[in-house]
Amino acid sequence: MKYVFYVLGILILTLGISFTIQSDLGTSPFDALLVGLSINAGLTVGSWEIIIALILICFNSFLKRQRPEILGLLTAFITGIGIDMWLFLLHNLITPELWYSKVICFGFGLVVIGLGTATYLHTNFAPIPVDRLTLIIQELTKTNIFFSRTVIYLAFLIMALISNGPIGVGTLLTVCLGGLILNYFMPFTEKVLDSILTDSSTSPNHEKDKKHSI
Repeated sequence: MKYVFYVLGILILTLGISFTIQSDLGTSPFDALLVGLSINAGLTVGSWEIIIALILICFNSFLKRQRPEILGLLTAFITGIGIDMWLFLLHNLITPELWYSKVICFGFGLVVIGLGTATYLHTNFAPIPVDRLTLIIQELTKTNIFFSRTVIYLAFLIMALISNGPIGVGTLLTVCLGGLILNYFMPFTEKVLDSILTDSSTSPNHEKDKKHSI
């Protein structure tokens, strides 16, 4: 059951990313870097997700002074496929032209990103390397998710500017609100998922007990 929420969380996350890209208001600094590299160097946005993930896995390994978390590459691979799939599906369906429709599209994407990230992170199974980096910085600096996420966003913002990625007002909103939204959803998803996972793990035993009593 845990792995169902793991995949579901990534699909929700990548749907949100695709909505922010389609909004044309600017994406998160990390996604802006991926789009910028895709436009200027070729390959799909999802392909760059996987390549950058490989680099971050090595960097995270250096910070933690432990063996590389190769499973993180699996998450990045699923994420890359998810981004390319949603972009393909939404390319002609979601093309907002009026400013308020762009704002709605971006706002929806930003909230969905927070929900998806919190959902799959709670399964504690192979975080995307950039999310693992968020948790590592939180641990090293002894702060919260909001602070560590904002620090990472600022670093990727500089790289996105260099790669001419889609930087806009949405990027600024992501830097300011992305960490807060994730921080809000973390306890919410923890409560909901723990309840569901506990029920699913105890129900077979409950049925077993019923049979024995009969």
